[in-house]
Amino acid sequence: MAKTASFTKRTLISKANSTMVIVTAVAAFVVVFSAVASKTLISQASYQNRVISAKKKALATLESDLNARDSLVASYRTFVGTPQNVLAGNPDGTGDLDGDNAKIVLDALPSQYDFPALATSLEKLINGQGLTIMGISGTDEEVAQSATQAQGDPQPVEMPFQIQVSGSYDSIQSLIDVFKRSIRPFQIKKVEISGDEGSMTATIEAKTFYQPEKTLNIRTEVVR
Repeated sequence: MAKTASFTKRTLISKANSTMVIVTAVAAFVVVFSAVASKTLISQASYQNRVISAKKKALATLESDLNARDSLVASYRTFVGTPQNVLAGNPDGTGDLDGDNAKIVLDALPSQYDFPALATSLEKLINGQGLTIMGISGTDEEVAQSATQAQGDPQPVEMPFQIQVSGSYDSIQSLIDVFKRSIRPFQIKKVEISGDEGSMTATIEAKTFYQPEKTLNIRTEVVR
């Protein structure tokens, strides 16, 4: 009878110990799970806060850009809608001084490198002064310049050239004055003149410019 009671007591103690181990394991699991879950929730909350902050910043930038766009459109319409352009010409005409202001600005500083077009413009200017063209030369860098990528902040690029003309001194002087008054910027670097007043030859080294078009770099950002 004593042995039975002792066996029963040991059995109860063993069961109690097993129950204690199970309870301890469950409690430890709950604690670890809660800690991991809490850390995950805190991390997710922090990430969501960063996303919301980035979205608010992007929205503010977008609203600012839309306001700037509306202002730019209004300014552009005013600029091109004047009854007389900046050269005192007719915006709807086809003469040398005609055309709207936007066209004049684009003609003043083209957005693409085009040496043949420059040579054609020079030929027109020279012939307009009654001079004889003896030569128009320069380095056609169209292939090299075509590799130039549009930029967010483009800068003017030089286009050097040389012309040789013949005619009277007054005609040569008139050509130089035309270069000075031209809406397209010309910088005369060197002028060599030979002959007499009635028949002279002039060699002019100069340069003009073009400016690559500006691009808007729209990019995405990953919030980490």
